[in-house]
Amino acid sequence: METFGTVALVGSPSSGKSTLFNRLCDQRKEITGREYGITRDRNYGTGHWLDKEFTLIDTGGITGENIPFQKEVQAQVELALQEADLILFLVDGRAGLTNNDAFVAKKLFPYRKKVLLVVNKIDDSTLVGNGYDFYSLGFGHPYLISSEHGLGLGDLLDEVIKRLPKKEENPYKGALTFALIGRPNVGKSSLANRILGVERVIVSPLSGTTRDSVDIRFTRDDVPYVMIDTAGIRRPGKVEEDLDKYAQIRTEDACKRADIILLLLDASTGPVAEDTRIASYAVENNKPVILVVNKWDIHSHGMDDQKKFSLELKNYFKFLDFAPIVFLSAKTGSNLGRLFATLNEVNTTIHKSVPSSLLNSVLLKAQMDNEAPDFNGGRLRISYATQTKDVPPTFILFCNNPNYFHFSYQRYLENVIRTQFGFTDCPIRLLIRSKREDDILKQ
Repeated sequence: METFGTVALVGSPSSGKSTLFNRLCDQRKEITGREYGITRDRNYGTGHWLDKEFTLIDTGGITGENIPFQKEVQAQVELALQEADLILFLVDGRAGLTNNDAFVAKKLFPYRKKVLLVVNKIDDSTLVGNGYDFYSLGFGHPYLISSEHGLGLGDLLDEVIKRLPKKEENPYKGALTFALIGRPNVGKSSLANRILGVERVIVSPLSGTTRDSVDIRFTRDDVPYVMIDTAGIRRPGKVEEDLDKYAQIRTEDACKRADIILLLLDASTGPVAEDTRIASYAVENNKPVILVVNKWDIHSHGMDDQKKFSLELKNYFKFLDFAPIVFLSAKTGSNLGRLFATLNEVNTTIHKSVPSSLLNSVLLKAQMDNEAPDFNGGRLRISYATQTKDVPPTFILFCNNPNYFHFSYQRYLENVIRTQFGFTDCPIRLLIRSKREDDILKQ
């Protein structure tokens, strides 16, 4: 299977973007229906054409009307336009040319060299004439299709593949990728500069200087890294400007792309509620987190200060009980070596592999030491377990009935796996499957 670049679907609300997204991805991932403008966020999938595949982005409908969430939708669309190698501008051929199509065309005009005009909903020959009214939008020859019935897609997809660049399978292969996230003014840019040893990122005493995320390759002690420096995120009530909305979305994207997340905290203020919300981006993506306490040079240095501060963080971030803690100063560079040692330790952990025989032996003993409770009318019995190749470490447990698996017993088994195999500094995932699925896989 050959892999190609990224295509964004853009257009007015209800122009059929999500229907086309579903057909090209061969799935029902998106909600589609007659309600006006259902999609709001960007949604990603893999489009297929013959033996080729490409990344597909579905976006919310753009309109000049003052309707709820339109500012947020347009922020998401702008990011998709920047990311895409090719843009499919969808219009509704059944409804004909509208003022809103002209509004969208104006938004897309700066990207016109990578735009294909697609007239959708041409479901029968009587509507073909409507398609040519859209020449006036200034994007050249329109492709007439019906995403609902699959008409005209062959010619369109041939052109899509022709225009897309071939994609590297893993542009950062072999490099450890980490993201710096945190509130404004906790010192992310200062730490980035300290790590690089040069003023690659602008540092300012003003809160919230960085407005975008930046990927930076570098090597330290012969180890290749990619650092993603992100903008600081304000409280939800303060996300008023478009730039702040972009900063928040970019940080979410950085958490998806990074192998490890560095959550920067301010030693002078201690943890605050906003830190937990930012940390949730990493947790939602099952990413390992290192809590980096910056500005430790201006904190008091009593004998047990780090121990007390660590206990405070563990109590505050109960959902990150696995996260290592590093105290440093971006200003002076103190303890920077400890940060990279921790990064490498966590990276080793998340790629650790456990032999199935040993895993099953440990889980069998765990069940004998602490039998599962009765739950939902039955008692859980795990017959077999195996580790997948996924990151973070993921384990599939085949059992008599997944409905018998109480969350407290899942927590118990997670702790057993952590302590027995050394997964103490990263998240792990347990996937519960019926034994019948295991039997099918072995056939």
